[in-house]
Amino acid sequence: MTDAVVQVENVTKRFGAFAAVDDVSLAIGRNEFFALLGPSGCGKTTLLRMLAGFEVPSEGHITIDDVDMTRVPPNRRPVNMVFQSYAVFPHMSVAENVAYGLKVAGIGDAETRERVAEALAMVRLDDFAERKPDQLSGGQRQRVALARALVKRPKVLLLDEPLSALDKKLREDMQLELVRLRHEVGITFVMVTHDQEEALSMADRIAVMDQGRVLQVADPRTLYENPTHRFVADFIGTMNTLEVEVRGIENERARIHHPLLGELLIARAAPEVTSGVVIIRPEKLRLDFSVPPVEGEVLVDATVEQIAYYGDLSFVFVRLADGTRLQVSRYNINRTDGGDPAGGTRCQVGVHPEDLLLVGG
Repeated sequence: MTDAVVQVENVTKRFGAFAAVDDVSLAIGRNEFFALLGPSGCGKTTLLRMLAGFEVPSEGHITIDDVDMTRVPPNRRPVNMVFQSYAVFPHMSVAENVAYGLKVAGIGDAETRERVAEALAMVRLDDFAERKPDQLSGGQRQRVALARALVKRPKVLLLDEPLSALDKKLREDMQLELVRLRHEVGITFVMVTHDQEEALSMADRIAVMDQGRVLQVADPRTLYENPTHRFVADFIGTMNTLEVEVRGIENERARIHHPLLGELLIARAAPEVTSGVVIIRPEKLRLDFSVPPVEGEVLVDATVEQIAYYGDLSFVFVRLADGTRLQVSRYNINRTDGGDPAGGTRCQVGVHPEDLLLVGG
C-alpha cells in the first residue's frame, strides 16, 4: 500500500511461552476505516494495544506516518484510543471531559474552548456541554469519549469494541455515526470487534484473526463472497460446508466429487487452495417442492427439519440423505407459495456449481 499511515511488520507479542499475536504484518491506509475482527482471545485487542503503545512487541516493528513507534510511549504517539467502557470522568461536565487531554498537554484556554466546541459539534453534543455523564444516555456517553479522543486531532483513532455496551438499535445508530465521523474528520479509524455485522457494515477493509494470526485481509464483499479459509467462511456470516473429494485442479477451478452432487467443476478461493472443503451461502441455495431445476442446477433430495422465522426471511434447515445439514434462506417478501414447509416435509435443494467454492481448511 503506497499511502499507508500504519505499518505493522512481522509483529509478535508473547506472554511467557504463549504468542497472543503471531507474526502479523498489516498496512492500514490513510483515512481508512479498518477493522480487526475475530473471536475472543484471537489477539485483536493485544494488537490494538500495541498500536496504542500500551504493549510493546516481542518482535517486529510498528510504524505510524513513517516514524518507528515500536517503543514510543502512548503519550508521544499520534494516536488516541476509545475504550469499551468509555472511561469518562463522572465528576466533570461533558465539556471538561473533552477538554481534559488538551489541558494536560498545556494547550491555552482560548484554543481549548474552540477545539472542545468543534469536537462536540462533530459528535452532535453541542447542547450538552454543561451536563454531567450521569445525565446522559449510553450512546451520549460514548459520543463524549469519541469527542475527547478527536479533540487532540490524532492521525489514528483506535476503537476497542466501542459499541458493545449499547443495545441493538442504539448500536446500529452509532455505527452510522462512526462512519459519518470518519468521513468528516478525515483520519484513520482502527476498530476491534467480534461482531461480524458491525465490521461488514462499517469497515473499508477487515483483517480476520484467529489464534494470534491474520488469516485474510479484504474488503467486506470479498470476505463474504470469497473467503480463502474455512475459519473465515464460518466466521463471516452463515455458511454451509460440504465434505468433498478433490479429483483434480484445472487452472482456477477444482474438479470435486460429492456422493449426492456427483462430479462438478467449481471455483477455488485462491490459487494455493488445492484441498479443503466446499462452501455455499444459505441464500445461494434454492428450496423446491415441485418446480423443475433451473438451467445448470443440481437437485438433491432432502427433508425439512426446522424453520426459523425472522420476518423478512426464514431459515429452513434441511437434512440430506448422507446426514449433511444445510441452512437455506427464503425471503418472505412477495412469497406466493403458501408459507414455510412443515417439519418432515420432503423437498429438493437446488445447488448451482457456480455458487460453490473450495476453501482451505
